[in-house]
Amino acid sequence: MTFAQLRSFATVARLGSVTAAAAELGVSEPAVSSAIATLRREFGDELIVRGGGGVRLTVGGARLAAAANEILGLADRARRSVNEANGEAAMLPVAVTSEVAEFAAAPLIDAFVRRAPRVEATLQIEDPGVVGDLLADHVVDAALGPRPLPDPRRSVESVPFLRYRLVVVAAPGHWLAGRRAVAPAALADERWLVGPSGAAPGSSDVGDFMDRWSLAPDEVEAFPSFAAATHAAAAGRGVMLAVAHTVMDDLRRGTLVRLDVRGTPIEEFWHCSTLAPDRRSPAASALRRFVSTPEAVQAVLARAGGVPAERFRPPVHVTLWQS
Repeated sequence: MTFAQLRSFATVARLGSVTAAAAELGVSEPAVSSAIATLRREFGDELIVRGGGGVRLTVGGARLAAAANEILGLADRARRSVNEANGEAAMLPVAVTSEVAEFAAAPLIDAFVRRAPRVEATLQIEDPGVVGDLLADHVVDAALGPRPLPDPRRSVESVPFLRYRLVVVAAPGHWLAGRRAVAPAALADERWLVGPSGAAPGSSDVGDFMDRWSLAPDEVEAFPSFAAATHAAAAGRGVMLAVAHTVMDDLRRGTLVRLDVRGTPIEEFWHCSTLAPDRRSPAASALRRFVSTPEAVQAVLARAGGVPAERFRPPVHVTLWQS
């Protein structure tokens, strides 16, 4: 049994697909299948069986997946500790949601690495629903975004670092502009403009808003960035649920107006989530301490306007490093 075999198995268990696991690991599907076959022979258990739309774990497979994640996490921590002792930068993989990626991650992490010499932080955009598993599986050391749902199988801890408000905005000429206490149901027939996180409940603020008020709009138009969606809203193409401080300049200029919808503004928090103290890396602990400092909040709010739509490039992987 090797680390490579355990990593292949743990990745299949997490993603539910040999094909997806091979793509994430950068290896061939036969290589992943061969690793699983070797583990099956060694443990005398099928471990994974095919089911509807993917694979499922046997009872023994579920226990091996949990043990594999622990073993791989300890191995990664040991490797990084040795590298740091030899003078290499401390690695800090961080998962962020698309909202945090566009409005907060870059200035926040940049301010952090200025305070934490010899830390290399990598950012990867993930759906909020998977960050708890990514932390538990040691794929990332920290996550920035909504707090993961509680799960007794994980030892994930979260600390809020920024309170934000969600408001409904539209072009100044919108037919609901200036009306008071608009019922959310009045927005059911509107075209909704959303960012890259989409409008699925549990995956985005707008999806949760629609689910809360039982809205099922016929038209939802998605954009590669929230800045692009904001630009479309100002052009009169629909309504948008926006993070208030990111559209403040548009509201002041009058290119957007806030619709007075009942139940808004909605107050939410972005959290920094990590494993429990005995399982998190020193770099993750340092980030957790930093995110709620005045310096961190100031860095985020100073860049609250995001980027102009015409300059946006969808962020996939960002590395910030300081020696």
